[in-house]
Amino acid sequence: MGFTREQLQAFVGTEVPDLIGDDCRLLFVGINPGLWTAAVGAHFARPGNRFYPALYRSGIVDRPIDASAGMSDEDRALLCRRGVGITNIVARATATAAELSTEELRAGAGRLRARVRRVSPRVVAIAGITAYRSGFHRPHAVTGPQDEDWDGAAVWVVPNPSGLNAHETVDSLAVAYAAAARAAGVLGPE
Repeated sequence: MGFTREQLQAFVGTEVPDLIGDDCRLLFVGINPGLWTAAVGAHFARPGNRFYPALYRSGIVDRPIDASAGMSDEDRALLCRRGVGITNIVARATATAAELSTEELRAGAGRLRARVRRVSPRVVAIAGITAYRSGFHRPHAVTGPQDEDWDGAAVWVVPNPSGLNAHETVDSLAVAYAAAARAAGVLGPE
């Protein structure tokens, strides 16, 4: 399955619904949906995105998930059964996250905090250090657990799985995601 640039442009501004089950313990937070994600209606769906391979490698899920053509009901159910949810800081789709202003990230951060209050996960794992620094007024933050919690949810910053984040690998992402999953009780101790 492929899209032309023109076909993808039709999805600018589209929102992708959150994937959050009743027992969400680990809430992954993307920056915002890309156009491919918006086109297929599945988070982290662009071919080459390493999110789902890293979830599999880390042991968070027990089988590969390929969301590049959309996500099956079975895949959604697997993530929800495992206590994993997915949302974004900013809901609207863009070609790149660089199209988002600091003001838009900060407004999205406020909405995210409200969502976390409603969902009550154990861990919120924000996938992207730059977006976290800008959106949450934390200019010196580093990846890993943060020194704050949101209404009882531990805040973690994990590497962004986009292929644009070239210095990360599926293995390094899996290590970071597994650490957050252990903190959330999704994975047992090492």
